[in-house]
Amino acid sequence: MKPFIRILCTAGLLFTASQSFAQNKNDYTTRIDSLIQSPTSPRPFNGVVLITQNGKIKYSKAYGFQDSRTKAPLKMDNQFEIMSNTKQITSVLILKQFEKGRLDLQAPIKKYLPSLTQPWADSVTVHQLLNHTHGIVDAEKPLLFKPGTEFKYGNLSNILLGKIVEKTSGKPYIQQATDLFKKLHLKNTFCYSKDSRRNLVYGHMNKDNNFTLVENSFISDENLPADGVITTAEDMVLWNSLLHKGKILTSKSYKLMTTASTLSQHDVFGKEKSGYGYNMRIVKYNGIPYLGHTGLGDGFASLNVYVPGSDVSIIVLENQMSEDSNLYYYQEALIRDIVLQSSLIKNKP
Repeated sequence: MKPFIRILCTAGLLFTASQSFAQNKNDYTTRIDSLIQSPTSPRPFNGVVLITQNGKIKYSKAYGFQDSRTKAPLKMDNQFEIMSNTKQITSVLILKQFEKGRLDLQAPIKKYLPSLTQPWADSVTVHQLLNHTHGIVDAEKPLLFKPGTEFKYGNLSNILLGKIVEKTSGKPYIQQATDLFKKLHLKNTFCYSKDSRRNLVYGHMNKDNNFTLVENSFISDENLPADGVITTAEDMVLWNSLLHKGKILTSKSYKLMTTASTLSQHDVFGKEKSGYGYNMRIVKYNGIPYLGHTGLGDGFASLNVYVPGSDVSIIVLENQMSEDSNLYYYQEALIRDIVLQSSLIKNKP
């Protein structure tokens, strides 16, 4: 058993054993509060949690500070870097080009990026960039494996997807993303810019529960399609609702995005491999299907989970990143489990 999974399992058992499970298994509010405020937690929680069902808020709380220097308290409307949860947005922008007939998902990427001189540009497809089965580990190195045969997660694929969005639309990625946010009324969502922080909190590195502020983001114009979106928990809930209720993509495009086309293992989502679509994990928890993804870096961590059968969104955003990889998503994973065990989830097995 991997160390991270072992820690999660142990923590989950201790947490459950410390309460009367029969009485409290549906009292997710108390359980989440107890988890976050626990003095025995291996790391403090510093972020916001927003849980909704059918568009109604079921849990909404902010814990900790915006900036370790001033200790100004976090607020629910604070903006966070969501890192790899940005990749969902890039998938949508690609699929919008697909819907307009400007892009063939099964075409080699050389068709849209003719300036690429690497041999793999003639064999890797747009589809394989979207589900990370492309085999590219470095733009100047040979492929790690034959495209379509294995899964290897990374940012380079989404950087290339951003360039394809620009080529097929004739507009910069940031303009395409900004136009989408405006159309969807995501008023507190934008692409990172060092010249305009708006209500973005500072990220922090956490080493042995000592916080070091991250003053300079590594987000650049090039890696915006992989890591560059800033948003709030409320806007992420709205994004989930619009995306998963057919308000952004056609049913065909949405099915492509949310259908497993390969398998991938991620400790937050279990020790076994689960489905992976277009920058989207397709998972089951004790028989309950849900969709999700994580984001990590720059002193931030994020978890976005949507449970289709119950119309439940679980958003956890932190402006801290543990230097201990076993604790990257410690509270995030347990909060997700508490909700999936709760009365919010219909048709539990």
